[in-house]
Amino acid sequence: MTSAAASSSTSSEPQQSVQPPCKKKSLYFISPEVASYFLAGGCAGAASRTVVSPLERLKIIQQVQPRGNDSQYKGVWRSLARMWTEEGFKGFMRGNGINCLRIVPYSAVQFTTYEQLKKWFTRHGSKELDTPKRLASGALAGITSVCSTYPLDLVRSRLSIATASISLTSVASTSKVSTTPIPFQQTKHALASAYHTSSTVASNLAASAASAASATAPAYTKADLTIGGMTLKIMREEGGVRALYRGLVTTAVGVAPYVGINFAAYEFLRGIITPPGKSSVWRKLSCGALAGSISQTLTYPFDVLRRKMQVSGMRDNSIKYNGAIHALTSIIRSEGVAGLYRGLWPNLLKVAPSIATSFFTYELVKEFLIPP
Repeated sequence: MTSAAASSSTSSEPQQSVQPPCKKKSLYFISPEVASYFLAGGCAGAASRTVVSPLERLKIIQQVQPRGNDSQYKGVWRSLARMWTEEGFKGFMRGNGINCLRIVPYSAVQFTTYEQLKKWFTRHGSKELDTPKRLASGALAGITSVCSTYPLDLVRSRLSIATASISLTSVASTSKVSTTPIPFQQTKHALASAYHTSSTVASNLAASAASAASATAPAYTKADLTIGGMTLKIMREEGGVRALYRGLVTTAVGVAPYVGINFAAYEFLRGIITPPGKSSVWRKLSCGALAGSISQTLTYPFDVLRRKMQVSGMRDNSIKYNGAIHALTSIIRSEGVAGLYRGLWPNLLKVAPSIATSFFTYELVKEFLIPP
């Protein structure tokens, strides 16, 4: 009797131990490992963008300003000094709040998706992780992340240039309308508020008096220069929710190769620059800086097209694009191939510390959360 009871008790124990593994398997996608990827990716994005916020804003301004206007931002250091003089420290950080708000989920989704896709393509380590698999994982991760955060990127672009003293009206459009850029008002009130814009468009000679009367009116109010205010303004004046996704296709096409090359180049360079026993901080930062520079240079024209399309609906901008192809041909016709690389120099100055900080922070946080 005793042996029978013992045997029955021991036979029942394996049946009770079957349940926990099934429960863990059902929670696979919210496992601590995945949560660590997400948290590390978010920290990496916030750190990388904050470090280069002034150069990020300068890149956007130089991308969208037309060629040949006296109000252009020319030169990196001169433009940064002008930005500081006109708007102070707030000018350097203009748009960084929404940029971080966008980049935290963007980077988190991107790194997490990349890690999960690597596992899927290699069948959880049973197959080799070669360069094509890295490129495919990075491309799909980039598309996923950009589609999930694109409206915030568009609003951030608008906030970055809303207070910059440039004219968005192209010189090529002077055959139909006359452009009268108003220089930035160097007054204490303008420097304190930083809510002025400097570009207005006169309709024609018959309406020149009325246009001059309204030229000094600010295009954006204080309420508009917030995340919520700019979002509502775009939806109200440019076609509802659909306006928040202007340029999404161009962005996805550009982001896919960029992120794919970025991840593939980084892991390739890690194998060369940081062999076992030689993984110092500067070596890791060098890998990220080189990988970011390579991927940004190869895909930069897509970024210019994205910015041009994002700001094409802003007030005082006479150029409207019907799509990516129309934007591409218009830029080449009016500015040449060099127009597709406008702002590349400050972007290269930005991308080295940005990508280096991103990868370094990601690995640092991930190693802290998931010890090797």
